[in-house]
Amino acid sequence: MSMRRRQFITLLGGAAAWPVAARAQQPRMLRVGFVGIQPRAAAIYVAFLKRMAELGYQEGRNFTFEYVQAPSIEGYEASYRALLTRRVDILLAAGNELSLRAARAVAGTLPIAFLAIDFDLLAAGDVASLARPGGNITGILVQQIELAAKRIEILREAMPSTRQVGLAWDAASRDQADSAAQAARMLGLEPRLIEVGGSSPDYLAAFRQMRDAPGEPVVIPASPIFLRDRAAVAQALSGQGIPSISAFRENAEAGALMSYGIDLVGLFGDIANYVDRIARGAIPAEMPIEQSSRFYLTVNLKTATLLGLTLPVAFTARANEVFE
Repeated sequence: MSMRRRQFITLLGGAAAWPVAARAQQPRMLRVGFVGIQPRAAAIYVAFLKRMAELGYQEGRNFTFEYVQAPSIEGYEASYRALLTRRVDILLAAGNELSLRAARAVAGTLPIAFLAIDFDLLAAGDVASLARPGGNITGILVQQIELAAKRIEILREAMPSTRQVGLAWDAASRDQADSAAQAARMLGLEPRLIEVGGSSPDYLAAFRQMRDAPGEPVVIPASPIFLRDRAAVAQALSGQGIPSISAFRENAEAGALMSYGIDLVGLFGDIANYVDRIARGAIPAEMPIEQSSRFYLTVNLKTATLLGLTLPVAFTARANEVFE
């Protein structure tokens, strides 16, 4: 599949750093622990390690990335407890609220650098404020709940004849589905919530709920499971002739019709800046939380052709990245 890129120029106003307990100097061997669902070789972790290397941390020499791949988000807390036996210095938590909650449950005074991409930190009471989070956590925030509503608007623009929209959700993304449902109703669309459960979901069965609404689209939320299973998700959708918009460009690259959201790979690189600052003695409670301002629209024209769709030229022209 060939790819045509357009550069989208908006900058995250400098990668902020996140501190832990004040240290006079960085440890000789820095141990960073993280629990995730993606394979260890995933591009997001490669980006993190690349940025760490640029900052002077060489894996195996003065830095180790202690990674545990959990089978599901329900397994996060047990996996973080396992990390503590490896004497880690800093914990990472990325994605949904359950990830941060699991890390905090076991961290004690260990610092936690987070990438919160699908929940409201302030509403959940995880931080005192964005300017001064307090406690031992800080990081990067993405208002993914607001983006869920924006995806409905984008779908309507790309497919103006849409009357119903399926809203896939799992344990990590129900808030996104609720936000998208509200946005759909405001635009006169009928929302259908499609629950996708378990660590090995049956996507074909889930998306059959749209069989009586042929050609109507489905929204794929920001969720580690939907990202991990992006190829299976795309196959299940295309096999039933269902167009979709997803949260991550990786889903569009795998075959979803389009995506709108953050540069997940880039943000994992930004998190390394937090880790570096923490290792050098910065105090987490005093470090402002950064809010991501980089959002990308990706369109997969090959998928559009397979689905027999013709997207408005003006819409496609606005995309930051096009697969064709």
